[in-house]
Amino acid sequence: MSSAASPPPVRSRKEDREQALVLAAFNQIADRGFEGLRTREVAAGVGLNIATLHYYFPTKEALIRGVVAHAMDRFRSTLAPHGSPADQLRNHLRAVRKLLRDEPEVGAVMGELALRSARDPSLARIMAEAFQAWQRTLRGLLQRAARDGVLARDLDNDDVAALIMATLTSMTLPSTASADRTDRAFRQLERWLGLRSSK
Repeated sequence: MSSAASPPPVRSRKEDREQALVLAAFNQIADRGFEGLRTREVAAGVGLNIATLHYYFPTKEALIRGVVAHAMDRFRSTLAPHGSPADQLRNHLRAVRKLLRDEPEVGAVMGELALRSARDPSLARIMAEAFQAWQRTLRGLLQRAARDGVLARDLDNDDVAALIMATLTSMTLPSTASADRTDRAFRQLERWLGLRSSK
């Protein structure tokens, strides 16, 4: 029997169209900010009319939920399931730093949506759900690292996860998003958590 990896799952036309619409909305927000998002232009940008967009995303909120899910998928891609808990946490922080450097639009969109959510209750709910899922993931990593003796057992995992998230989220805001400041913040997080490797 062949040991070749199985092919990726085949996506339906519906999934392809949904993804194209989400990416078009994501790119509009990255380029123009939340206020510049125009659903008619999103639809036209992928060769569809506004009625077809509403078939896939009945409301603007549904489309934004898709955009947030896409951005969070990019963050989830930085989580490697192998290695010790300390390696996983260290690699997550380093991969997020690389993601923000290599794909600045991810940070731009998340920063824009985070700022807008302070004035938009429906967006605030969407962002809160995404951040709660991220916090659960971080908390699990921290708990495993503490069990392995890498982190102090008296650290409150929820508080540490919240601090990591606050630091990383602040790196998406225009006033703090500079390569030097980001690198220094990540290095300090690694030092504080005892994750600096000898490599």
